[in-house]
Amino acid sequence: MSTTKTDQEWREKLSPEQYAVLRGKGTEPPFTGRFVHTKDDGTYRCAACGAELFSSETKFDSGSGWPSFTEPKNSANVELHEDRSHGMVRTEVTCKSCGGHLGHVFDDGPGPAGKRFCINSCALDLDTSTQ
Repeated sequence: MSTTKTDQEWREKLSPEQYAVLRGKGTEPPFTGRFVHTKDDGTYRCAACGAELFSSETKFDSGSGWPSFTEPKNSANVELHEDRSHGMVRTEVTCKSCGGHLGHVFDDGPGPAGKRFCINSCALDLDTSTQ
């Protein structure tokens, strides 16, 4: 599944904040996102295209100011890319379906893989009808 839209179509579909993050690779300010402290059960989906990304079962409080997950629900739905912006070397996380920027993954998380997927709230929708 691949979602292709023009820039104008993305601007019409997404809020200005979502557009800045998902299409412009921006970052929402820490501790401001709607899912930072959410503990509801469900599946986190891409706010741009609806792809299934993360499960609430892998969400944890990292103290970073963004929703954090130990792993994707389905790794086939995310892509990892080297990001050398802002004078740093990081690993960017994008939605494989639409290419939307989700956040970054770091090697300081809990769990067996030791990963922390640090994801912008505005890049996500929470589907509480699934787990």
